Amino acid sequence: MTLSKSAWTLGLVISSFLALGSSAAIGQEAAIRKNLADRLPAFSKIDEVSKTPMNGLYEVRVNDSDIFYTDAEGNFLLQGHLIDTKAKRNLTEERVDKLSAIDFGALPVKDAFVVVRGNGKRKMAVFEDPNCGYCKRFERDMQKVSDVTIYMFLYPILSPDSTDKSKNIWCSKDKAKTWTDLMVRDQPVPKASCDTAALDRNIEFGRKHKITGTPTLFFADGSRVPGAINSQQVEKFLADAK
Repeated sequence: MTLSKSAWTLGLVISSFLALGSSAAIGQEAAIRKNLADRLPAFSKIDEVSKTPMNGLYEVRVNDSDIFYTDAEGNFLLQGHLIDTKAKRNLTEERVDKLSAIDFGALPVKDAFVVVRGNGKRKMAVFEDPNCGYCKRFERDMQKVSDVTIYMFLYPILSPDSTDKSKNIWCSKDKAKTWTDLMVRDQPVPKASCDTAALDRNIEFGRKHKITGTPTLFFADGSRVPGAINSQQVEKFLADAK
């Protein structure tokens, strides 16, 4: 089949238009990277520049999951949430959640102890500090959740006493019971000693993956939930993660 002259010309015009558009996008990204790096040293290493659904607004990603917004030339910089009012979606939050998701299978579970309730078929992981009031509230409400295996990562970030308690819990004969006695029943933690290098690895892992508060929850589908949520919300995340 032979193309007519007009069809061939139209195809050439379309190809040229697409090439120009691609070239313009590359040029805009280069301008954003150069101008931000020249003016703001913190942006000397930009992970990604991409268009947003908002005309003329670009997303700038640094430090793996820190999101900023700028114009096509990097003359202005914004930090905050981009909301799609029509779809009623927080685009920034969705983007950060996606970037901060962790493959559940990649969690270093050898540095956690396990709490099993019921048949233990559902799985989740929690990073908690023994001196965290929100964690205690969370743990007490979690008593209502059954048929779950919880990988509990001790994450002492609040005070030196948090580290002492975490070491005693980690070294206890029954870690799960000692933890529950403290967090649910307010019973003191007996002194114990052993190798506590796992706690140091937990802190290192948390820093790498920006776990900045407790409790922080992870579910089997990789979703992350920062902060204490109630048992009904936990049930929903467990159901969605199947």
